Amino acid sequence: MAVFPEQAVQSFRAAYPSTGTHLTHRLTNHPLLEIEALARLAERIRPEDLEHNAATDLPLGISNAETPSNGLSVHDTIASIQNCGSWVLLKQVQQDPAYRDLLHDVLSELKPEIEPVTGEMLKLVAFIFISSPNAVTPLHFDPEYNILFQIRGTKTMTLFPAEDSELVTQRFREQYYDGGPRNLPWREEFAARGREIHIKPGEGIYVPILAPHWVKTHGEVSVSLSLTWRSEWSFHQEDAHRLNSRLRRLGLKPSPPRFFPQGNLAKSVAQRAISKVERTWSGRAATDA
Repeated sequence: MAVFPEQAVQSFRAAYPSTGTHLTHRLTNHPLLEIEALARLAERIRPEDLEHNAATDLPLGISNAETPSNGLSVHDTIASIQNCGSWVLLKQVQQDPAYRDLLHDVLSELKPEIEPVTGEMLKLVAFIFISSPNAVTPLHFDPEYNILFQIRGTKTMTLFPAEDSELVTQRFREQYYDGGPRNLPWREEFAARGREIHIKPGEGIYVPILAPHWVKTHGEVSVSLSLTWRSEWSFHQEDAHRLNSRLRRLGLKPSPPRFFPQGNLAKSVAQRAISKVERTWSGRAATDA
């Protein structure tokens, strides 16, 4: 049976790639997404792909560095997730063969809707979120196209337009692609610009690339699956941000990268050429040393 009902496919088709939308799915009872299965997965994947922290009563604009620890191991956090007021992220779960198959099987259903618009699907990655009741994921953006599938519990995502240059400044994006944080500063006047989307098991959200959002779970444990992908266009825009950062350090004021469907090929080619020269010179210097 298909994961996406036909109505969900139609909704995705109408929204992709630039507009967030509510979707439905049939993953709710999948055995790989039960808490017990996820606890076993957390024991198998690499330690660097496990992230956890305290997650209740967090300010929306808290920085990555200020996010508090809960004082527990990730495994104890999962075991006590009902009461510990925390959030667990299992990253890169496609490193496990069963979850890799799930990732590819699900996204293959949308491939006919995606690739004619944004080209080949690249860098497919899966994440799983396990959250206590009333946990908050602060305001941030992601560099991938993303579908969030709600498996257990309920949550609300507040989603903002990717093009809002006051909420996410060009300088902030440049710093992010230079290795900076993704959590965004928050001002109360931003609230009216967001769109609240409520989801329960069997529902999900398509989140456009670079669209700021924050999330809050409700009165029970939440499990969500996030399946992401990139496109060549997205890598061109990333390169354009990196080139702009270089130009800004030289005292120039570059124009911001353009949003889909406009391209950033010229800046991307320039950035890749400069990076190639830098790698070449770095390699020669290492050899000479």
